[in-house]
Amino acid sequence: MSYVIKIGTRGSKLALWQAYHVEDLLKKAGLESEIVIIDTKGDQVLDVSISKIGSKGVFTQELEDQLLDGRIDIAVHSAKDMQSNLDEAFEIIAFTEREKENDILLSKNKGLSISDPSQPWVLGTSSTRRIATLKHFYPHVKTVDVRGNLQTRIRKMEEGLCDALLLAYAGVHRMGYDDLIAEYLDLDEFTPAVGQGSVAIESAKNLDPSLRSQIIQACNHSETETRLRAERAYLRVLEGGCSIPVFAMAKLENDQLKLIGGIVSLDGKQRITFHLQGSSSDPESLGQELASKVLSAGGKEILEQIKKAQS
Repeated sequence: MSYVIKIGTRGSKLALWQAYHVEDLLKKAGLESEIVIIDTKGDQVLDVSISKIGSKGVFTQELEDQLLDGRIDIAVHSAKDMQSNLDEAFEIIAFTEREKENDILLSKNKGLSISDPSQPWVLGTSSTRRIATLKHFYPHVKTVDVRGNLQTRIRKMEEGLCDALLLAYAGVHRMGYDDLIAEYLDLDEFTPAVGQGSVAIESAKNLDPSLRSQIIQACNHSETETRLRAERAYLRVLEGGCSIPVFAMAKLENDQLKLIGGIVSLDGKQRITFHLQGSSSDPESLGQELASKVLSAGGKEILEQIKKAQS
């Protein structure tokens, strides 16, 4: 009888899509698995914004507890929900192939465009990065905090809470709501959160080495891994979490890695961004170089202001 890999996941429809996707990848490689649903603090506390709960491990802590005691073998997360510094007992062993990275507007109003200042749209989002970016580029747009799974957010929008939802394309596409996409947002303005569009597979470091190797072989997409290693190295230096409006996106062209990233102040008045290019053989160094440039150009002061405002 073959070993059954236990996959830990949150219980939302989107999280389950991710878990089933990993299950399919494992199955194609001839590996058996089963899905274990785990509630996290981020799922339980829906009346408080993520930045108020605290960014570290909001959607991951409970899964990590079960990784540690062996109740699950791997945990599946949206890569953008992963904190920049993992506890030394854990590691990300694989990243699935990345979906389109864009933020989008989801609405039944197809004429909606955030660039039209004559329309005082109200957008639903709980992301500090998206709110700060809107304040910088489109200060006429108002926002309202909206939490919960995608289906809950859509219901709140339909009940009149907002005109549109500001979301990641990946989740909307995976849930089959492409017909509600009103606008794809420009990647230079709405540069995504680190890891947006990929699924991260986490394990405890004491996972059986043979099993670890088989899971990597089945699930890891090497180009996505290279891109995310650069982005996460940038995030690690800035110690950014869900509540810090930092952003970065790497692209791989031949053997060259192109990285854009930066930070925006909570009031949107300051936005620091840099473009870098380097060898794909050392993505972490490129991410660290980007972080150094951002911090030296005023990012350090912005970070201090943000942490002071959120303390």
